[in-house]
Amino acid sequence: MPRPMPRPIPGIEDAQTLAQAIVDTIHEPLLVLDSAFCVLAASRSFYETFQVDPEHTMGCLLYALGDGQWDIPALRLLLETIIPEHVAMNGFEVAHDFPSLGQRTMLLNARKVIYETSDNATILLAFTDITERRVIEREKQALFEDTLELLGQKQILLAEMQHRVANSLQIIASILMLKARAVTSEETRFHLKDAHQRVISVAEVQAHLHASGGIDQIEVGPYLIKLCSSLAASMIGDTQPIEMSVVADHGTIGSDKAVSIGLIVTELLINTVKYAFPTFKKDARVTVTFASEEDAWTLTVGDNGVGKAAEAAPSKRGGLGTVLVGALVKQLAGEMNVVATGGMTVTIRHAHAGAATPVVA
Repeated sequence: MPRPMPRPIPGIEDAQTLAQAIVDTIHEPLLVLDSAFCVLAASRSFYETFQVDPEHTMGCLLYALGDGQWDIPALRLLLETIIPEHVAMNGFEVAHDFPSLGQRTMLLNARKVIYETSDNATILLAFTDITERRVIEREKQALFEDTLELLGQKQILLAEMQHRVANSLQIIASILMLKARAVTSEETRFHLKDAHQRVISVAEVQAHLHASGGIDQIEVGPYLIKLCSSLAASMIGDTQPIEMSVVADHGTIGSDKAVSIGLIVTELLINTVKYAFPTFKKDARVTVTFASEEDAWTLTVGDNGVGKAAEAAPSKRGGLGTVLVGALVKQLAGEMNVVATGGMTVTIRHAHAGAATPVVA
């Protein structure tokens, strides 16, 4: 069935009435101009927004409206240069101080209408007031720039703090080692070296945080590799070489927890180097393993030393390390399992929320 043709508007008066009704219905201010830029029609919103009346608007030259307040260079550029070349222009931004409104920023949309039956042309000119939007954008930009400046200052202060902490830890470690070499008491030397190695552990995590450029999350694998390498260089002597290796996935952990894990590894490695190999062993080795899944992780430090013989180590020398490891495991909300058969293996597990808590063997 053929589509019915639309009924034509009966007369020119009806067409003009319809056109004016459409213009008045539009929410944004709208002008209809002739080819000489005189006003043929204006929307109700235009009168209300710019506080003018029809008597001083209809038939008047646009540039003469409101005692010349519309004689705006940017508007002339749009109407006299851009529109003749491009027929239409959307989003042309104009900032102007209107006597009745103050400083306003407007987006102008202009379109030239050409008729088939006449040489005359009209121009539709619509206005969108974006003053408040631009104010908000400027405020957001200023806030963003202030935030960047504060972040920059924070980074400078953080870098300075990290530098000072690193220097302080190096000085403390050096003093402890000098004291250890100077004292005559073997027990005092033992405790000073213990303290030196613990300072090294803290210094390693601090250095790794600085290299990572952040203080929130760090990758555990690279951190443990650096830590174990540093500890091996300071603890393992030529009389009993020990192969030390790290096996870790790409898991990350908060920097505060990384410090605790580093101290645990340090204490366990100190204990291993001292007690796991009382006699020379050709293939002596220690392996540090870290595996993670979401918020759960497992840390294992194992060696192929004497195993149960390590239990015979004097309590006065192993007591502090044992207390420290126990306290750190509790701080991490972890569970520790120790197997002393065929070497010593210490496993520490932290389960994420909702998972079953491992039972200590």
